[in-house]
Amino acid sequence: MARVVLVEPYFGGSHRAWADGLVRHSRHEIHLVTHAAAYWRWRLRGSALTLAEEVVGVVAEHGPPDVVLASDMVHLAALLGFLRRDIGDPAVVLYLHENQLTHPVGPRDRPDESLALANWLSMAVADRVLVNSEAQMADLRTALPVLLGRALDHGHAHRLDEVLDRCRVLPVGVDLAGIAPDGHPPPAEPLVVWNHRWDHEKRPDRLFSALHRLADEGVAFRLALAGENLRVDPQEFDRIRERLGDRVVHVGTLDHDGYRRLLAASDVIVSTAEHETFGIAAVEAMAAGCVPLLPDRLSYPEIVPPRWHDAVLYREGDLRDRLRAVLTDLVGARGRVEGLAAAMHRYDWAVVAPRYDEELDDIVNAPRAGPGRAGP
Repeated sequence: MARVVLVEPYFGGSHRAWADGLVRHSRHEIHLVTHAAAYWRWRLRGSALTLAEEVVGVVAEHGPPDVVLASDMVHLAALLGFLRRDIGDPAVVLYLHENQLTHPVGPRDRPDESLALANWLSMAVADRVLVNSEAQMADLRTALPVLLGRALDHGHAHRLDEVLDRCRVLPVGVDLAGIAPDGHPPPAEPLVVWNHRWDHEKRPDRLFSALHRLADEGVAFRLALAGENLRVDPQEFDRIRERLGDRVVHVGTLDHDGYRRLLAASDVIVSTAEHETFGIAAVEAMAAGCVPLLPDRLSYPEIVPPRWHDAVLYREGDLRDRLRAVLTDLVGARGRVEGLAAAMHRYDWAVVAPRYDEELDDIVNAPRAGPGRAGP
């Protein structure tokens, strides 16, 4: 059994679910070092120093780790610099939930290449880089040469192949215990659930535009708006409540049990995301028996087995027609995705945690070959 220090400076949402899930389900000894889920840019730029102080406390109490496992919100090279005299020579692993090379810039933000460089330097210093999907891995292979090609001098491009060779795809685990279709009969007004993060790259405006038009056509449906709200002015959500009125039956985040009850009562899950590296919300809803409509791009063709692609994935411009077809023939739509709910349990922690444990075992036993350990 390995001793692991898991460093997560943005301990909330999917990052917290991942860290807590790994602690609960791994057979390894894992100690968490965390900061609150706030000010994510500051976390990536500056949390390494204060995280290092907390890691020293964990090491003093439990002994030196065999592995330091950090999320993409850590400037890992800086963290290891602050810890160079305190933790021995552990294996170092970076887990990429997402990355700042390919993450869309918010409408009120300016591009900041320093954040992308922080991710790259973290990748370069790690002994192993774990990426949550093949889709994100493909994006990195495209984006990294562009980023490194902008160096003014003393560039890093010669390290790229070496770093990519240390990358492995390993999905996040999802807590699906107790989530399953409840078998409720098709209602007269199917319940559409939005359980994604309320943020710009999830593009809720695309769903709301389709629902506006379907409401004008007289198509019956209800709408539940769940998911974490990170925005101070979610104008699209205010407008949809005004426009759809009583059709909107829920707005806001829920506790664990309330969220699961909502999924069990829901009939349709829609994603209109512009950016998604995995899709935990979609996996949860599909496991609960919701009929999904997901973009035929990003990570969705990867998380949905090919058998259901035609029934689940929609192309650009097709959402309204596909959603109308599902809402007006829910029985047929459910039949076309029969078996999909059970298939989502391949992402349950009970299945995925042993893969993490095997990866950690392999990392501990592998020879070290990162920067500062061996030359290129």
